[in-house]
Amino acid sequence: MPKLAVIQQPPSYLNREKSVSDAVAAIAKAAGGGAKLIVFPEAFIPGYPVWIWRLRPGTDSSVSARLHALLQANAVNLKRGDLAPLAEAARQYAVTVVCGMNERDEDFGGGTIYNAVAVLGPDGSLLNRHRKLMPTNPERMVWGFGDGSGLKVIDTPCGRIGTLLCWENFMPLARYALYAQGIDIYIAPTYDAGDGWIGTLQHIAREGCCWVVGAGCALRAADLGSDFPEKATLYPDPEEWINPGDSVVIAPGGKIVAGPMRKEVGLLFADFDNAQVAAARRSLDVVGHYSRPDIFSLQVNRQPQVPVKFH
Repeated sequence: MPKLAVIQQPPSYLNREKSVSDAVAAIAKAAGGGAKLIVFPEAFIPGYPVWIWRLRPGTDSSVSARLHALLQANAVNLKRGDLAPLAEAARQYAVTVVCGMNERDEDFGGGTIYNAVAVLGPDGSLLNRHRKLMPTNPERMVWGFGDGSGLKVIDTPCGRIGTLLCWENFMPLARYALYAQGIDIYIAPTYDAGDGWIGTLQHIAREGCCWVVGAGCALRAADLGSDFPEKATLYPDPEEWINPGDSVVIAPGGKIVAGPMRKEVGLLFADFDNAQVAAARRSLDVVGHYSRPDIFSLQVNRQPQVPVKFH
């Protein structure tokens, strides 16, 4: 049976180059443990903007501005080749890698950051880039809106995989779009955690009759680094768990087979068998015999949305 690994560890916070190196080292370790599919959390490079949940708009705009500038300067530029070391690691170890990142698009202005996830194939190629469709609450002060161009399920040696980020997984139509593409392994990099979130992922495994992988952000205050602006004020206790992680792997039908890994740092391994997907859909196929296309229909716009077209 093939094996997957979820990387539940903090990055070198707000440092793109070191975070990429962290990811390469984690890929090597996971591949050494036999994993063929390796999954990182939401916004792993160079870290999730945790301050947005403590610095509300208008409370201290100067601190927010400093932190946003650091995040923007360390965001990933795909055209510049910022993920090349990860692509080389995927090729070297012949693994499929799913990695969350803050992405800066230099095509139009260069001022907007997107919450994105990249899927790298075992030959090192970029198989898909999906940007979060709807940033949640204060996330909208950090990230722009994605579009449907990356709302895809991709063939890999591990099966057909697709991704939705964090609370995108509460969007029924986005889930349905993935189900309709014959997804085997549904990957949910996230900042959410807790029993309610795990219950959501179990529901998706039942609804979609697919494997579900939740990759959580395990982060303590000490992981933010000594140069984090106003750290002593915002995070005075270095041992505080800002996020407990809660990475988990769930089989088709909703049974938890690995995790949740709570308040731990490390790798979560799990064996998976895609034959269980077909077996589960014998009873429930929400885009097949359990759909009613004569009553309901869904249209998905996959065209990239651009602010200007030059002729």
